[in-house]
Amino acid sequence: MEKIENLEIVPAIEVIQEVDTITLYLGPQNQPEYYDYVEAVNPKRVIFNPGTINIDFMERLRRKGIVVEDACTLVMLSAGTY
Repeated sequence: MEKIENLEIVPAIEVIQEVDTITLYLGPQNQPEYYDYVEAVNPKRVIFNPGTINIDFMERLRRKGIVVEDACTLVMLSAGTY
């Protein structure tokens, strides 16, 4: 498996368990093929960065009990609110 620094790169087709946060950088038109994958991973939250807002997907995740945030991950990290 390839690594960046000490982190393994995991292909999107592999469902990983115990994921805290998924942060999206895909525009809404490119998200549908990942709906089932994100739901299968069942993260505690999904952050929709600017340009990725997708009300239908956000509501779908909320119905599954996943916290949804309309925010910028980089700003959250720099402000200590991640």
